[in-house]
Amino acid sequence: MRNVSSFLVGLLFGGGLIVSGMANPSKVLGFLDLAGNWDPSLVFVMIGAIALASIGFFASKRIGKPLLDETTHLPTKKKIDVQLIVGSAIFGVGWGVAGFCPGPVMVAVGAGKFGAVIFLAAMLAGMLAFNLFDARRTIRGNANAR
Repeated sequence: MRNVSSFLVGLLFGGGLIVSGMANPSKVLGFLDLAGNWDPSLVFVMIGAIALASIGFFASKRIGKPLLDETTHLPTKKKIDVQLIVGSAIFGVGWGVAGFCPGPVMVAVGAGKFGAVIFLAAMLAGMLAFNLFDARRTIRGNANAR
């Protein structure tokens, strides 16, 4: 049941990305072009997404246990650190250069857009590099603690 519901929610999310224009890099880049021919339409997509997510987060705190899992998986880290700032900057630059972020790029790859495939490969390479860097940092931290 969990896999079926995850698949259906993924289809709904992907459909929403297509309908809203978030899977179209030229639409996203138009939104990010504040000094040029700015397209403000994605503001409404973001407001809707924030409103819906807020309802979901509020409901998850009130209910306590999700329907299809044993525990709720909410972020526990509340500290703004260097990793968060650098990661956000890298995300922003990638979004601004390519017009894609992780969800929409998956939709665009499914649609066979070549630029999306290149972006996905670069994103996966960045994730792998982070994992390797973080593993080395953890090993060094454990060795220094001894």
